[in-house]
Amino acid sequence: MNSDYIKSGVERAPNRSLLYALGYTDEELRRPLIGVVSSHNEIVPGHMNLDKIAEAVKAGVRAAGGTPVMFPAIAVCDGIAMGHVGMKYSLVTRDLIADSTEAMAIAHQFDGLVMIPNCDKNVPGLLMAAARLNIPAIFCSGGPMLAGHLQDGRRTCLSHMFEAVGAYHAGKLDEEGVRDYEENACPSCGSCSGMYTANSMNCLTEAIGMALPGNGTVPAPYSARLRLAKRTGMQIMELVKRNLRPRDIMTPAAFHNAETVDMALGCSTNTMLHLPAIAHEAGVEIDLDAANAISAHTPNLCHLAPAGDTFMEDLDRAGGVFAVMKELTKAGLLDTSVMTCTGKTMAENLAGVENRNPEIIRPIDNPYSRSGGIAVLKGNLAADGCVVKQSAVAAEMMVHEGPARVFDSEEEAIAAIFGKQINPGDVVVIRYEGPKGGPGMREMLNPTSAIVGMGLGESVALITDGRFSGATRGAAIGHVSPEAAAGGTIALVEEGDTIAIDIPNCKIELKVSDEELAQRRAKWVCPEPKVKTGYLARYAKLVSSADKGAILL
Repeated sequence: MNSDYIKSGVERAPNRSLLYALGYTDEELRRPLIGVVSSHNEIVPGHMNLDKIAEAVKAGVRAAGGTPVMFPAIAVCDGIAMGHVGMKYSLVTRDLIADSTEAMAIAHQFDGLVMIPNCDKNVPGLLMAAARLNIPAIFCSGGPMLAGHLQDGRRTCLSHMFEAVGAYHAGKLDEEGVRDYEENACPSCGSCSGMYTANSMNCLTEAIGMALPGNGTVPAPYSARLRLAKRTGMQIMELVKRNLRPRDIMTPAAFHNAETVDMALGCSTNTMLHLPAIAHEAGVEIDLDAANAISAHTPNLCHLAPAGDTFMEDLDRAGGVFAVMKELTKAGLLDTSVMTCTGKTMAENLAGVENRNPEIIRPIDNPYSRSGGIAVLKGNLAADGCVVKQSAVAAEMMVHEGPARVFDSEEEAIAAIFGKQINPGDVVVIRYEGPKGGPGMREMLNPTSAIVGMGLGESVALITDGRFSGATRGAAIGHVSPEAAAGGTIALVEEGDTIAIDIPNCKIELKVSDEELAQRRAKWVCPEPKVKTGYLARYAKLVSSADKGAILL
């Protein structure tokens, strides 16, 4: 066992003395030591219940003959960090989480790991750590939040809350109406209730084979979540016994499965950052071009919020991620021979699974669309690609051409939107918000929600080298690469330039001649870094472009 390096033999007597100081008995130390990586804290709604999940996991580990040892991982709430400098610290925590977990796991020589994340960066950060460490590991998230209910009985969620602010500024909602959303949009613990980034990544953890069925969809307040946690604690002992490791599971075929399920579910565009980063740690290379190839033949089967008016609890009742995968197997779109953390192949896992509600999970022969939920666009404005959640774009905005309205920060754009300076037909451009330029690649949920809330969601597009929350809907195109701070063409856009967007054909074009762009490039000077000290400054020097997953080089 790995843990023999800290607990076996006379030479390890000093190490054992410190383990005795923790209260461990000889009987406990003879068993495999299982690290339980808990992201519990008291500021993130999706993490407030993880202490209970961790205790349930630990009970499962003990029941199966192991000794659980809990240590923490940090977490940022993207919703609370949204709209101010705090959002610069969201994406960057993904690497802090991976690095700190690596340090703890190797320093203390655990025999296996149970990862307990829930929100946006913890899931990919811990998946990156699992792939990098390659010791037996399994995931159990905290589960999704329940949908809210307004006073009139309508169901609601966080994306509606952000859009309500835009409606208020447009004079369509009064303060009492905003308060109704404020008090009811987030009614329980858990990751926010739509197919936003956290739930997208928790669902894909099932699809890639690193979590037991139900991990992505069983609601946080349900007792079934605690039972799942106990079963996860038991299962890690089986993985340790069999020496079944993350890289045995996270193979190229498994990543292809995950991207296919991503398209069928209509996941957050942030998956296009996280899956390449996780794959990189697993020694698997995937790129944005693969996404379009998969999307082209993968039907979109689900329209959860923000694309539709259904929520994670509905998907769970319909059969969850495995029911979606079962539909995909009918068209031969998944490799079901892959091994999973259950110790069985995906084919064995899916035996007997049924789609219990074809209104929530469309049958494979009756999809919302014949192509997947995400599209990667390319053109002179984004030579290395940009990303849009096409399943959440209004039909009339799938092809759009309009004048550029250019802003060098999110704050400038928000002021213009709320100041009613944006008109139908405009293309809002927000730049210098990329991985290097931000730094940290802030999410743009505030401006996209403001556009929708003010009634412009079916006539205005937004393009940025930043990124979007999974709660964003509309013609919101992010991850423009190369970014402005790296001299990408987005840095050369001027007020009034015509931008053409063609989502069905995966194209985006700045309608300015090559000669004019060359003249502008000759005059362009990269602005001074927005942050010159601390972690963000170091991050900006090391981070790759968004099309490569914003990994640290």
